[in-house]
Amino acid sequence: MDDRFLQLLTTTTVFGISILNLLLALTVTVITFLVTRWALSFLKRRARQWSSHDGQLSKLITQVLEGTSNFLLMLASLLVGLGVLDLPERWLDRVGSLWFVVAALQIGLWANRAIATGLTRYFARHDTGNTYRGSALATLSGWGARVLLWSVVLLAMLSNLGVNITAFVASLGVGGIAVALAVQNVLGDLFASLSIAVDKPFEVGDFIVIGSLAGTVENIGLKTTRIRSLGGEQIVMANAGMISSTIQNYKRLQERRIVFEFGLSYDTPTEAVKKAPAIVEESIKAQGQVRFDRAHLRGFGKEALEFEAVYIVLDPGYNLYMDIQQAINFQLLERFAKVGAKFAVGARSIKVTGLPEASNQFTQVRGRDSLGN
Repeated sequence: MDDRFLQLLTTTTVFGISILNLLLALTVTVITFLVTRWALSFLKRRARQWSSHDGQLSKLITQVLEGTSNFLLMLASLLVGLGVLDLPERWLDRVGSLWFVVAALQIGLWANRAIATGLTRYFARHDTGNTYRGSALATLSGWGARVLLWSVVLLAMLSNLGVNITAFVASLGVGGIAVALAVQNVLGDLFASLSIAVDKPFEVGDFIVIGSLAGTVENIGLKTTRIRSLGGEQIVMANAGMISSTIQNYKRLQERRIVFEFGLSYDTPTEAVKKAPAIVEESIKAQGQVRFDRAHLRGFGKEALEFEAVYIVLDPGYNLYMDIQQAINFQLLERFAKVGAKFAVGARSIKVTGLPEASNQFTQVRGRDSLGN
């Protein structure tokens, strides 16, 4: 019975291959897959043990092995099984080509994982504000490295499959010109992002002002930059439009120079006018985190004696500046009131018509306003 069963397996064929040979190939495939999976698991465990001692290389090996594709592993095991079959010569050549394709794809996956891990660690190590995840340089570096890697893998596979690479690359060059003309706006934003990455006019976390828009940079992408405005909404701007505009970067502001003006009325006593610069100086110096520069009677305006004062806030914070300016204003109100100095107010002209005695004449009406109106 056993001899007849064995003879049946040997003599019965499927596509010219005996069932016994097919069963042997299937067994080899399963064993190869299981052994390979066990070997990978063993290497991962050992790499994790090495990484516990803070080994950067072992950590890199662990993360690279995580990029192993089970599908490609199964396909490779199947190719090993096909190797024990009695295949015609032409099929053996195709199996050899498939071996190269599977190996190239798996090596590409490992290299892709290694590049991503290496770049992430590099930018994290050289980052000072935890902004590398949204930086244009990190995004462009990862994107460019992946494009280069998979281009090499694709060309290698096509060459192994018998494709004329020279003619293929030449055709890609002609097609690339046509595509570039069609997507020139996108390419303009792409090169603009490269300019931002290299020149670094701003980075993630910087507070910038572009025209009437102001906010904190949240992300610098390949085509657009996202800004969180003071109102809370997200502003999305094209990179090409940003680098063609004037950008004010307040994150890099170290000191804030303040120039403020005020006017005293012409009926202010002369002695009080002479004391005004000294009062302004004392009011400014009384504040913390400031450096007084100057205070002068700048000139004689049409309606007021014009004063100008300059001081430096040693911290770039806007809220701090406003607190200091408010304290200075309060002190000026108190000190000027004591010496009899009066703030100037605007004059308004009203043209009155319809009165026989006052036709085409002007009446000057002066009213006192609060400071700053």
